[in-house]
Amino acid sequence: MTIGGFTVSISIIWLVIAIICLIIEAVTVGLTTVWFAAGAVVSLILSLFDVSIPVQIVVFLVVSICLLVFTRKIFVNKLKTGSEKTNVDALIGCEGLVISDIGDFSPGQVRLNGQIWTAVGRAPDIAISAGTAVRVIAIEGVKLIVESTEGSSESEAL
Repeated sequence: MTIGGFTVSISIIWLVIAIICLIIEAVTVGLTTVWFAAGAVVSLILSLFDVSIPVQIVVFLVVSICLLVFTRKIFVNKLKTGSEKTNVDALIGCEGLVISDIGDFSPGQVRLNGQIWTAVGRAPDIAISAGTAVRVIAIEGVKLIVESTEGSSESEAL
């Protein structure tokens, strides 16, 4: 094959495609183009055995798409890319201590990881007394949504 006056074998083209895909993957870390690099390597191997170019292209597409569809999810789950909780999201599921009563329809305060947070009960009509251990179930704005870890400490009224 002649490109720009230079004779280039199809093997070199597959190698260049594989390298470009790997560079893109290294820059983006999206676990997408790495599968196309693998497809290019398979086609590179086929080109070394003088398999026709249309077959190489079909094999490249089939291998790349199959790897992308069937293995990407497995690797994303194993590598846990983009799933680390940061900032306040890391507080969900943590336990704290009520230091100011959480009343019916009124917020109280919870000490969590050495910090004091405004908190409300998981339902607006639930009161939680000071000294009760609570678990953060959600965060809305700057308020923790909590539930008691001690079922008997929640009461309908303060």
